Amino acid sequence: MEKHVNEEELHGARVKAALSVMPSDGDIEEMGARFKTLSEPSRLKILLALSAGELCVEHITEAVGGNQSAVSHQLKTLKDNKIVKCRREGKKILYSVSDAHVMIMIEVAKEHLKCHE
Repeated sequence: MEKHVNEEELHGARVKAALSVMPSDGDIEEMGARFKTLSEPSRLKILLALSAGELCVEHITEAVGGNQSAVSHQLKTLKDNKIVKCRREGKKILYSVSDAHVMIMIEVAKEHLKCHE
């Protein structure tokens, strides 16, 4: 009987530990939205281009091989999700990454591609 009680206690402790690291439902939803934003290949390419530094739409378009309208649309999505920011310099609008954590996630994903497990 004692073994059964210990198993129940162990189970309860594991569930309690899992619950203690679980973010709120709102935080989980926000995390999912962030991952969804990053999962679109053209947005990911834009972020990779911006990892080299600040760029205008023309330079981003050239770097990612897209068209300006599509790049602008994707930049708006990234900006709406607070992943990129922009500033005006004369007639140009320059974009840069505003969330360094996102770039860390992208770097980890790039490193993971090299794993052969």
